[in-house]
Amino acid sequence: MRTSKKDRQEKLKETIKEMPFITDEELASKFGVSIQTIRLDRMELSIPELRERIKSVATHQWNETVKALPIDEVIGEIVDLELDERAISILDIREEHVFSRNKIARGHHLFAQANSLAVAVINDQLALTAKSEIRFTRQVLQGERVVAKASVKGHDDKGRAIVDVNSYVENELVFKGTFEMYRSND
Repeated sequence: MRTSKKDRQEKLKETIKEMPFITDEELASKFGVSIQTIRLDRMELSIPELRERIKSVATHQWNETVKALPIDEVIGEIVDLELDERAISILDIREEHVFSRNKIARGHHLFAQANSLAVAVINDQLALTAKSEIRFTRQVLQGERVVAKASVKGHDDKGRAIVDVNSYVENELVFKGTFEMYRSND
């Protein structure tokens, strides 16, 4: 049974509020309507397209800037950052990230996203990876969006910052890493 337009639009607003990085394609599938219907609903509700929502989240949530590396050297797009606390980045897996024969993402791209996020979250002019322990938990395919979430867990006995990074496609864990980070002020 189809829901009314009004009900769908209310649920659309709630869904985007809870998951601002959801795509129009995912919304269309979720609500059983066309992508065009979702776009029209968003327009009527004055909800911006995904790219604009990402920029808006980044603009409103960043309270500090990346210190350890230039922002354009971060792999993926940082959408949230609180230095020495947490950070989030998004990487859309495109053709240049995958093996041509099977459209599976090359692991070094997922690692690079996680590692650069671990560097970016450190509140220091110089942050370098001393050691990492990583695990890939499932293959990532072309067209999927990887959301990496970094969390600073404290310091080890050598004074290195410990950063956990978990990467997800939708809500499924695809990569897990723990990074020990050198700092210039250690």
